[in-house]
Amino acid sequence: MLHKWEGIVLKARAYGESNKIVTLMTREAGKVACMARGAKKPTSRLAGVTQPFMHGSYLVQRTSGMGTMQQGEHFNAMRHVQTDIVATAYASYIVELTDRLVEEGTPEPFVFDVLLQALNAIDEGYDPEAVALFVDWKLLPYAGVQPILHACAGCGAVDGEFAFSFSQGGFLCHRCFHLDPYIIRLTPTQVKLIRMFYTVPIDQIGKLELKLQTKQFIKRIVTTIYEEQTGIRLKSRSFIEQLERTPELQPRKVEEKEQ
Repeated sequence: MLHKWEGIVLKARAYGESNKIVTLMTREAGKVACMARGAKKPTSRLAGVTQPFMHGSYLVQRTSGMGTMQQGEHFNAMRHVQTDIVATAYASYIVELTDRLVEEGTPEPFVFDVLLQALNAIDEGYDPEAVALFVDWKLLPYAGVQPILHACAGCGAVDGEFAFSFSQGGFLCHRCFHLDPYIIRLTPTQVKLIRMFYTVPIDQIGKLELKLQTKQFIKRIVTTIYEEQTGIRLKSRSFIEQLERTPELQPRKVEEKEQ
């Protein structure tokens, strides 16, 4: 059966002398792997459309098991993502996280939309570190974690001072701080940002300008959740940490407006 899918290339690995096995995140069928015959050859019509991060339309012949890519047409080659080292690093992290969290063969339109919005935002020059934070928080449920962020995880209150509790799985209000001696205190702005990362679609944000310290603080919380509660540690995270130790590659520091 011939399928036409809108897809994003998560990864492509060599198979034999001239072929690639390409993993696509598709809107219609979820994550699928397919053989792209001859795609390693520079002259192949599949060479360009099987590059990582590519967004396009793909014709895949599949009956059972792995399909065969017949042709592809790119919508967006993600040129900035492909050529800027910082953009590439964060995009690599986002596609690796998606690949780790999503099982093959189940349609996941929400994940597809998050992935596409994230790569488009980075390609358009938005802060890649902030974009990666959106993806981190939005994909937590696919790692089996449902953080309680709309109210206090202890008493359900929606007002007061809040902190983050790993043991309670979300926010605690000041009345419930005693439930966890290891809470991480949050400012009202930090509470608002974490809720935004978790609930608001990336393409509804516009230019998000955050202080470097704010991003690092929120990133530590969500990275700890992934590493301690799900055991997920990504290779691309190590590369990002190397970049963070290279000052000239740091994103420009911008002051966010306290609200």
